[in-house]
Amino acid sequence: MLQLSKYPFKTLKSEPKVSDNRSTSLLLQAGYIRQEMAGVYNYLPLGLRVLRKIQAIVKEELDAIGCQEILMSSLSSKESWVKTGRWDSMDVLFKLKWPQDKDYALNPTHEEVVTPLMWEFIQSYKDLDSMAVYQFQTKFRNEVRAKSWILRGREFFMKDLYSFHKSQEDLEVFFEEVRKAYVRIYTRLGLGQDTLYAFASGGAFSKYSYEFQTKLAIWEDNIYVCSACGQAHNDEIVSEPFKCVTCWGSQYEIIKTSEVGNIFQLGTKFSDAFGVKYTSQTGAQGSVFMGCYGIGISRVMGVIAEYLMDEKGLNWSAEIAPASHYIIVQGNHSERALALAKSLEAQGNEVIIDDREKVGFGQKAWDFELLGIPTCIIISDKTVEQGGYELKARNASESETIVQF
Repeated sequence: MLQLSKYPFKTLKSEPKVSDNRSTSLLLQAGYIRQEMAGVYNYLPLGLRVLRKIQAIVKEELDAIGCQEILMSSLSSKESWVKTGRWDSMDVLFKLKWPQDKDYALNPTHEEVVTPLMWEFIQSYKDLDSMAVYQFQTKFRNEVRAKSWILRGREFFMKDLYSFHKSQEDLEVFFEEVRKAYVRIYTRLGLGQDTLYAFASGGAFSKYSYEFQTKLAIWEDNIYVCSACGQAHNDEIVSEPFKCVTCWGSQYEIIKTSEVGNIFQLGTKFSDAFGVKYTSQTGAQGSVFMGCYGIGISRVMGVIAEYLMDEKGLNWSAEIAPASHYIIVQGNHSERALALAKSLEAQGNEVIIDDREKVGFGQKAWDFELLGIPTCIIISDKTVEQGGYELKARNASESETIVQF
């Protein structure tokens, strides 16, 4: 449990005016994040809790389809990037020069690391029946002008998954499994009903890709949605006149969105660059087909904050909130609060106890709503006289219930 009387981080009295998205101001005001420099952020304890809960949901869904978690290096050699042709073509690549004229890269993505890494374990076609690895890793992108706060930074926390297959057909089967896993992830994160699956450009990764785009007021993309079949298209690949890539329909609606994930069919681009082959059933050498699947964990946190916030402050869903219960202590009832918190945590809940002595009830209630915790419990002289505590759900229309100890 977290006792605010022993917690060094404080909320701010007002929302800092830092950008055009209010959620960033709320994350700062509530003490979830702090900016280190443009495009680089520190995550304080409550912000870190939210990140880890998003991470846990992603991990559960990827593990469920047979993926294996690893951790790769943040640094990679220039030679690997030269082999793939991206040392000079990727404009967001951070390049570092070491003594003796050695050059390295701070990885914005890990194809140049994972491909030679997994090559060691690829010999027979049997090795490619279930080869998919992922990591949670800090990434670096040399954005000329970092914008949108944690939605698009120079340093960010990301999940990237890579799969290896003996044929295009096998890649497409697994690609669909990942797509379904992503749908489950966004549903659990509370974004499912407003997240679209959009056809897009592959950029520096492949010719085409698919993006998961969430409808959001602080939009970054215009998504063209086919009126006939519902297929979404990023405006970067939409020709004039519009033609749907699925049904060739010409009618559309434009939806404003922010990206929350992407998946690519890489084909043999990276495996060929490193000479990765496998031995088929006939003894012939075959090319390895790859897929790449990303979710920016810190970016998704920002999207969820903006998507779910209300006039009172942040408004996390129960599955990713930094705590399930916020206990406000008024008067000399700290021992009762601690006993209740222990009981709640024994049932799998997480508790914040607001036992600050020199802070009034109004400030405590205001902080509860600002922080976006799902449930508030109030212990005071009045509730104790009635034999219990007041229970208040943040989003409930009925605000008061007296519950017996």
